[in-house]
Amino acid sequence: MVQLQVSEPVRTRALWALQQVAVVAAGIVIYFGVRGQTAASPDVALDNAHEVIDLEQRLGIHIEGWLQTPVNGSATLEAAANWVYVWGHWPVIIATFIWLLARHRTIFVRLRNAMMISGAIGMVIFALYPVMPPRLAGLGLVDTVTRSSEAYRVLQPPMFTNQYAAMPSLHSGWDLLVGMAIVAAASSVWLRAVGFVLPMLMALAVVFTANHYILDVVAGVSLVLVAHVLALALERRRHSTPQET
Repeated sequence: MVQLQVSEPVRTRALWALQQVAVVAAGIVIYFGVRGQTAASPDVALDNAHEVIDLEQRLGIHIEGWLQTPVNGSATLEAAANWVYVWGHWPVIIATFIWLLARHRTIFVRLRNAMMISGAIGMVIFALYPVMPPRLAGLGLVDTVTRSSEAYRVLQPPMFTNQYAAMPSLHSGWDLLVGMAIVAAASSVWLRAVGFVLPMLMALAVVFTANHYILDVVAGVSLVLVAHVLALALERRRHSTPQET
């Protein structure tokens, strides 16, 4: 009887991959579990939303209503904004993780660490500073996802959703991290183009769908850039560890 022999490097890589899948899966479960349990009172979330709006007005960037107007007037634009918001986030994140895990281990670890760092900080902010999103804040904006899309509630059930976790926008921030990872790993021009375009589309979609304020996007991008720097520092530290000779 012939027995198949699996080489040690293959076995080691497979074990490493399984460990990474377990770590990422645990991180996702913890993120959604904690996020779903950090919802604050509507009054506090609304007061904080008014603070965000007041700051945007002082900065001259409170234009969410102006940005959503053409979306409300076009079924095509609304469907496109909803599609990017729903399918351009978790499905893209998962697909990118699988690709990086199989082909680009260093970039996989960098993305994983940056998402975990920013996610942990984001959960603290959600708990300490809940913000009601534009769609719920009485601004006359339309929740386009709820109005015309069922997919989001399937991908992210309400029991795992904190309605008052608008600040910062991890939809925008994590798509930026994914885009940066795609650009770093891609060998084709079109795939790099996806990495560049994806974060910009998501930044627009979260505002078009009335899920986030512009300042939420700014905060989300700023947070993940800090997390990316920290992930790079961890990477350099890991690679600079003296090897046995």
